[in-house]
Amino acid sequence: MAQVRVTKEFKFEMAHALWNYDGLCKNIHGHSYILYVTVLGEPIADNNNKKLGMVIDFGDLKKIVNQVIVTDMDHSLVVSEKSNYTPLFETGQMFERHHILPYQPTCENMVVDFAERIKKLLPESVKLHSIRLYETATSYAEWNVDDNEVKT
Repeated sequence: MAQVRVTKEFKFEMAHALWNYDGLCKNIHGHSYILYVTVLGEPIADNNNKKLGMVIDFGDLKKIVNQVIVTDMDHSLVVSEKSNYTPLFETGQMFERHHILPYQPTCENMVVDFAERIKKLLPESVKLHSIRLYETATSYAEWNVDDNEVKT
């Protein structure tokens, strides 16, 4: 059977600040992120399977990505654990939704993190192919399985 790629789009709002950065992005600022998740697999050929003809049900992919990324990250502030974030979050209500990450929250680092989160929850027959995360209308980072496979 043929391998088929299936892609779903997700949108969320998130703020971040880049610790020890030498440009404007060292300040807290927000983005309207657009995330494209592409998986690869064979369409189900079992006539008795309710998912006949699907690589993955779009609804199932939506549940996975919402669970590990969108619901968690939407309308939150993300900073590196290396930053001096404690005083900021002591102010209370404006910073209730935040994440202290073990990495600099760049678009590039986030796609790597998001790929790991998603891969853990996909069915065994479905592989993560790529993730594209738009931080602005003209700028994105992309993770692709072909670039990350272990070469023997």
